[in-house]
Amino acid sequence: MPLDCPEKPRTPPGPHRVVALVAPNQELYPVTSASAVFGYHGPDIPRHYSFSLCAEHPGSLPTTVGVPIQVDSGLEAIDDADTVVIAGWTLAPSPAVLHAVSQAHARGARIVAVCAGIFIPAALGLLDGRRASVHWELSGELAARHPRVIPDHTVIYVDHGDVATAGASAATLDLCLHQVLQEHGAAHAMRIGRQLAAGPHREGCQRQYPPLPTTGPMPDSLAPLLEWLLSRLPDPITVEDMAARSGVSPRTLTRQFADQLGVPPARWLLERRLAATRALLEETDLPVETIATRVGLSSAVNLRRRFYTALRTTPAVYRRSFR
Repeated sequence: MPLDCPEKPRTPPGPHRVVALVAPNQELYPVTSASAVFGYHGPDIPRHYSFSLCAEHPGSLPTTVGVPIQVDSGLEAIDDADTVVIAGWTLAPSPAVLHAVSQAHARGARIVAVCAGIFIPAALGLLDGRRASVHWELSGELAARHPRVIPDHTVIYVDHGDVATAGASAATLDLCLHQVLQEHGAAHAMRIGRQLAAGPHREGCQRQYPPLPTTGPMPDSLAPLLEWLLSRLPDPITVEDMAARSGVSPRTLTRQFADQLGVPPARWLLERRLAATRALLEETDLPVETIATRVGLSSAVNLRRRFYTALRTTPAVYRRSFR
């Protein structure tokens, strides 16, 4: 009769491994943005990710700011990456790069392509028949080289789960925080965003840039109004209140929101209230009625209705899944 053997202790899974694939003449902003989100945030914030760099030809790589970066790992670093961030590339990637990224995607790694990095998943056919956020300066070139991709130069990012694209370098922070939110909840993403002193997280549907007006000056920045709204989430605030705060008419304010953020004022405010709701569901045991009051959704009935419409789940189910 075989002797009972004690079960070996299980090794806890390590952090989600994020590897940024960089190239010569690398723009640093998307790299540092991804590092800021996926890197170390100190002992008070749980560490769910590790971050490193790799290149097709490791060594000292020149950057667009004139300061080289030292990259020690080659394409083999992608072999066990959970997420591959393609932070910038040429329009015609090499066969070695295409093979490495293709193998990573085939085994389940997530591909995040920023700006010209979109040409790698496009060349692999990963975006055929799918929308992709592309910088407006590259949309023509992408259409010519990869006509099966559906380019969208009006939004800051598009996430299909296995492949995500951000058209502009400035959207890297938003896309990375979006991944954290999806994988670890709104509260964790908000903690990282607050530590980075980042502005309110932008949804993928928001525009890359405001279109130039045909007459008159560019609209003033909405930042002061947005900060004011975030500090008054519990208060009942109408579009008329927002317009009065900004010193413009409701119609002008609505146009400014559409031009700069791609959404109406009321929808922007509702999204912030739902984000605050998610954070409170994840981090507290507060009753739904109390949360509704704190975030400005007036009642538990209204909160549940808005929550279900946006997330297709209930606050109770959401709280159980994240706690």
